[in-house]
Amino acid sequence: MLNSSTKLLFSIDAGGCLSGRLRVPGDKSISHRAIMLGSLALGTTRVSGFLEGEDSLATLEAFRRMGVSIEGSGKGSLTIRGVGMNGLRAPDGPLDLGNSGTSMRLLAGLMSGQKFPVILTGDKSLCSRPMRRVTEPLRRMGAHIETRDEGSAPLCIAGNGTLCGISYSMPVASAQVKSCLLLAGLYAEGETCVSEPAPTRDHTERMLRGFGYEVAHDGNRICLTGGGALAATDLDIPADISSAAFFLVGATIAEGSDLLLEHVGINPTREGVINILRMMGADIEVLNPRVAGGEPVADLRVRSATLRGVTIPPDQVPLAIDEFPVLFIAAACAEGETLLTGAEELRVKESDRIQVMAEGMNTLGIDARPTADGMIIRGGPINGGRVCSHGDHRVAMAFTIAALRAAKPIVVEDCDNVNTSFPGFVELAGAAGLSIRDYREE
Repeated sequence: MLNSSTKLLFSIDAGGCLSGRLRVPGDKSISHRAIMLGSLALGTTRVSGFLEGEDSLATLEAFRRMGVSIEGSGKGSLTIRGVGMNGLRAPDGPLDLGNSGTSMRLLAGLMSGQKFPVILTGDKSLCSRPMRRVTEPLRRMGAHIETRDEGSAPLCIAGNGTLCGISYSMPVASAQVKSCLLLAGLYAEGETCVSEPAPTRDHTERMLRGFGYEVAHDGNRICLTGGGALAATDLDIPADISSAAFFLVGATIAEGSDLLLEHVGINPTREGVINILRMMGADIEVLNPRVAGGEPVADLRVRSATLRGVTIPPDQVPLAIDEFPVLFIAAACAEGETLLTGAEELRVKESDRIQVMAEGMNTLGIDARPTADGMIIRGGPINGGRVCSHGDHRVAMAFTIAALRAAKPIVVEDCDNVNTSFPGFVELAGAAGLSIRDYREE
């Protein structure tokens, strides 16, 4: 048995290229929502392509503990026997959601509409993240929620089951906040409307419609009326574009690369990484576009290209918010300067991604200057070295990709949480051509 004090490290040789064809794991955002809505639906929902990473498995286990029968093959296929909107049962203790912010924020909405109390908790990182962005509007709807003094988890939800619909304008674009309030709205009297300052991923709205629930969309305003029902359906979850992003950047920056990524979700609210890379000069071809489970998907062919620095348009920031760690690596390999603003959301992810990425990039010799809401990066040579991911899965994988253009090997510390979003990353990256190994040290 491993000593709990050991930490996982990645060691990556410098150079190389990426080639062949691969399919990254299923979309994490959609996997969470499939469990939630499938559990609340009437009938049996069958899911394929489910991401069996730690975050989405935390959601799955939470619903099992509330009385939902969920069977799986271990290969991304699930059978969910829904209990209906009011069929959940009180768990026998707090629901531990591990490192998953999506689980906690979305469940905060759903649990606020139940008739039993529940405590939502998680690991040290999750219990340090801001939750007022969801608890404050939920309280306006009538939810009874207690938090720590600083507004963080554990969240103690009384479950009074009497919510009222509200009209809420989000101060900051956030799909998690929007989804939380819409899910609470399923249990609220009257209409719940959420207005967003910029488009965010719309998986919740799409999936609600897929389960037969009416959702109205008028410009930046999304509305639904509480008291309806969900009908079971079959879902085919596409490959996660956030996971594909590491290979999109890797194949772009590594000379001689030619890689095909299969069955990738290309939802318009998630295409920011493709749009930004193309602005920088990337060669990304969209092949065989189609629809799977209500979501647009395609195969993406990416070949190496010379990149140039850009000023990232504000309207692209919410469409690529999870992909910025690896986009920073693309900027480090570009000619000239790349400027990102309006991305203060990055400071409250699994880590402060602006500060952590800047420190690691500086260690590798990259000219990266953090700002309050973004980063200024001047492209140039990447040295080797040892960097710390601070337990952030996307930071760890981003620095792994940087080795493709590094002069010397890179070692990335604290990589255990990569399994939260991308189980099998080391094996898949190795198969594509990255010279990578993982090991543990005290």
